[in-house]
Amino acid sequence: MERIYVDHAATSPIHPAVVEKMTTFMHEYFGNPSSIHHYGRESRRYLDEARQAIAASIGAHENELIFTSGGTEADNMALIGVALANRHKGNHIITTQIEHHAVLHTCEYLETQGFEVTYLPVNEYGQVSVDEIKSALTDQTILVSVMFGNNEVGAIQPIGEIGVLLKEHGAYFHTDAVQAYGLIPLNVQQLGVDLLSVSAHKINGPKGMGFLYAAAHVSLSPLLFGGEQERKRRAGTENMTSIVGFEEAVKISQQTLQTRADEYRRYKEIMVAVLKEEGISFEINGHLENSLPHVLNLSFPKTNVESMLVNLDLAGIAASSGSACTAGAIDPSHVLVAMFGKGSERLTTSIRFSFGLGNTAEQIEKTARQTANIVKRLTM
Repeated sequence: MERIYVDHAATSPIHPAVVEKMTTFMHEYFGNPSSIHHYGRESRRYLDEARQAIAASIGAHENELIFTSGGTEADNMALIGVALANRHKGNHIITTQIEHHAVLHTCEYLETQGFEVTYLPVNEYGQVSVDEIKSALTDQTILVSVMFGNNEVGAIQPIGEIGVLLKEHGAYFHTDAVQAYGLIPLNVQQLGVDLLSVSAHKINGPKGMGFLYAAAHVSLSPLLFGGEQERKRRAGTENMTSIVGFEEAVKISQQTLQTRADEYRRYKEIMVAVLKEEGISFEINGHLENSLPHVLNLSFPKTNVESMLVNLDLAGIAASSGSACTAGAIDPSHVLVAMFGKGSERLTTSIRFSFGLGNTAEQIEKTARQTANIVKRLTM
């Protein structure tokens, strides 16, 4: 049985070229980049080159890049780091109800530390209103955190407009770009963001690696204490093997960005067209066009998400109900609740299909046919 992986928003397979780069590096280099001898200098050279290349991919200066263990740490560092360093300016933070839990749970922690957090609603397409952000701003607001593209429904937020708004206010602006990076061109100068989070394993790089962009003017308190790595912003010997792998993944993703984005949009069109051809009743959660290229979240009325996922898996198809970080949880998706309300049928009937490396048009058509057959069986 052919197995088809359409859960790339949860994690992606490592690109063969990334594996080769990491393996070669592990065989040839082991020096601590903080050491001043030959072995250390060799590792430092690779570290500096990677930082420069990755920073350039978002229009940032290399000194503004902090390597982290992934998107979760980057989000935590952005929110907690800014909050603690700027508490003397204010104690108010604004975010949205559909953020990744790495942001939401961090905000909940900050509330226990005396900070006030405003969780803004979104419309039925999963988008926040710039006017509502403007209305929520106060003279105590020190940080606004709005994700670039949602991991469950793919909704893209008006980041550029928010950036313009906040430039006039003065609050720092953070965006979780974990799902958007590598598929949508990002330039921190044009977007007007002060902080931006990215994870390597979403772009066919290694797990346990990511970065936080923090503009030079951002006042940020460290979360880890020890050595003076990352310009005293994150202590600990750098994960060099993953960093060079991350650099390779970034280079590949930037070189193929438009081609892959177009390809994944075509996959979404194939899924929708086949399901319509099969006479399946479904609703698209979010926009089909104004969304991340690789994410398609569909609701199938009168089905059950757990039955759907089990049957899809038995048919060799790996899909998801949304955020991988809530897998196994009884609670419905907080994203769908924010979009449609607690009583909506979509909370228990929605499946996320997300595309990436290794997928073909033929696989996606097969996925759609199998999905159609399963829906028919479950709704007979």
